[in-house]
Formats: sequence, C-alpha cells, structure tokens
Amino acid sequence: MKIVIAIDSLKGSLTSLEAGDAIRGGILRVCPDAAVQVRPLADGGEGTVEALTLGMGGSIQKVSVTGPFGEKVEAAYGILQDGCTAIVEMAAAAGITLVPTEERNPYRTTTYGVGEILKDAMGKGCRHFIVGIGGSATNDGGLGMLQALGYGMLDADGRDVPFGAEGLQRLARIETGKVLPELGQCSFRIACDVTNPLCGGNGCSAVYGPQKGATAETIPQMDKWLADYAALSRKTFAHADPNFAGAGAAGGMGFAFLTYTNAVLESGIRIVLEETRLEEYVREADLVITGEGRLDAQTVMGKAPVGVADIAKRHGKPVLAFAGCVTRDATACNAHGIDAFFPILRGVSTLEEAMDADNARQNMMDTVEQAMRLIQAGIRL
Repeated sequence: MKIVIAIDSLKGSLTSLEAGDAIRGGILRVCPDAAVQVRPLADGGEGTVEALTLGMGGSIQKVSVTGPFGEKVEAAYGILQDGCTAIVEMAAAAGITLVPTEERNPYRTTTYGVGEILKDAMGKGCRHFIVGIGGSATNDGGLGMLQALGYGMLDADGRDVPFGAEGLQRLARIETGKVLPELGQCSFRIACDVTNPLCGGNGCSAVYGPQKGATAETIPQMDKWLADYAALSRKTFAHADPNFAGAGAAGGMGFAFLTYTNAVLESGIRIVLEETRLEEYVREADLVITGEGRLDAQTVMGKAPVGVADIAKRHGKPVLAFAGCVTRDATACNAHGIDAFFPILRGVSTLEEAMDADNARQNMMDTVEQAMRLIQAGIRL
C-alpha cells in the first residue's frame, strides 16, 4: 500500500512534519510494509518557513533584523536546496505577536525588517521568493521594507521619512537610484488569501487597523496617507493600482510588492502545493491522509486540508483527515473531498494536556492505528 501524508501543523502542539511522522508511526503499527511518504504542508501563514524548508531538504537561516518598533529581533527564514529559493514569513520581523497588545500602534510599527530579511537572502544568492504576509503588526504600506531595499522614501526636505504610518504622512518624494540591483533579478510569489484594496471602507486601515492598535481617529488619517502614497507611487510606476484585490493585505504590503517588485499574489495553499509538487506523489498513492489542528466549516474555505483533498479527488484517491479537534459543522468537509475525518482526542483532558506535544503525538498514532485497522479489515472508505 502506498500512502501519502500531507497534514498542516497542529499549532501549539506539532509541526506539519511532526504530525506526519506520528501518522506514519500509527500506519506502520498495522501495515509495516506500507510505503509511506510524508510531505510538508502549510497555507502560507505561520509555520510555512519550517514546513517547506525542512520538508524540502533546505536549511533554516537566522538573521538579526529591525523589529516592529525599531528594536532588534532574530528572524528565521529558509533557503531551499536549489540555493536560489527563499521562504520568508513577514511575521518573523513585523508580526503582531512581537508586539504586546497594549503597545500596538501602526503609526509607529515598521516593515523595515522584512526588507532586511529579503536583502540577506539576496546576498546569499536567492532570486526566487515565497513570502507569507499574514499576521502583520503594520500599516505602513510596505514603506519600511522598500526603504531597506534601497528605495528613497523622502520628506519635503529630502530626508528619509521615519518608520511606520508616520512615514507615509511625511512622504513627499520617491527615488529609485539606490535600489539594490539584485532586486530586479528577483521574483516573488506572495501568499495572500485576502482581497482587500489598499484604501476605503474595505481597505487595510478600516478592516485590519483596529486589531493593530488603530483608533477611530487614526483610521481615516492613515487611509488618506495610503491613498496619497499610492498616487505618488503611480508617478514612478504607472501600473500602481491601490484597488487591486489584495493590495491592502498586511497593511498595504500587497501594494508594495505588486508596485515595486516583480510579484504576484496567490493563494497560500496553492503556492505550497505547487512548490512541494504534492500532485506527483498523490498520483501514485492508494490513500491520502491530511488534517490540521481544528477541522470546522472554515476548513472548506481554502484551507490546506481541502487543497490536498482537491488534488486527491482529481486522481480518484480516498482521503482521510485527522485533527486535534473537530466541530459539528466539520461535516462540510465530507462534501469537499475528505471521505472521513477523526478527532484524535481519546478522553477527557484539559486544553493544556491535549496540546502537549507528547500527548498529541501519542493520540495521533493511536487514532491512526485504529483507522488503519478498519482498512486492513477490508472496510472500504
């Protein structure tokens, strides 16, 4: 029997590869001769660097960069075996989890460190980038990142504007003379699963600003500054489009990538599935196994397990899913390619006990073992 495993991380418990290895352990208890392939899985958000880099034989790089408030933070990114492809999470340098709730203030938070990660990777030979832009603490339109890449973002007196949305307020001139020459050789696949424009009622300031510390007073101000920034950008880059779906992602980072770099915005799970070439493995499989920390009705809305199931069903393969927990409305998954799903909790426990890595690993192995016993007994899915 050939089995392919591609499961998303059980956040707080097991990484994608750890969960996959636990599933493999449960399978081999019952079918010791099974040919089992564990493939990395993520949706472009948290965990993408680790899943893709380690799952594809790459190496984790660590670099000291500028954090959201200008402090130094250690950020990790990945370089794949080809030596040319870098996997980056914006949140490593500008993530909201780096900022205590009471200190969140998009007027000051910057994306400068994201640009420093990209610069470091370029210096190591990378020219193809996969960038997850979820979980940002910023609303600077990618201004800081562009400064780190050499763009001159200047005020009326020709001085560099400060970090954060404050910089957008003061921005008067954009210069390109000192942009890193390597940038023109680079391509960027941006994992982006939102369709917000840069400005307006559905723009980044109005929709995502409040969770980043914006107030009723500062939201319209920042929205205006972003609109002015877009208009100024268009003087240098005629294709600049603040209304493009996804331009407002990550506080305007989508706009910055689309306007100032050779970038495309794509579904995070689509990028991951293509880059890991999962379909090549699924095509030859007898059974496909997927899952995530929590299966619910939202799983069918473009999340990783359903992306795996879509591929499997194109090739007529049965699909099982395992999850830390499932909700009643998770039955929606059955109509989207997941033939059967199983929660791995095996008794009453506290949340802390359930999320303990050792417990989660054991629960996963034990649950998978029982499902495989059904298959071994000849019960068809």
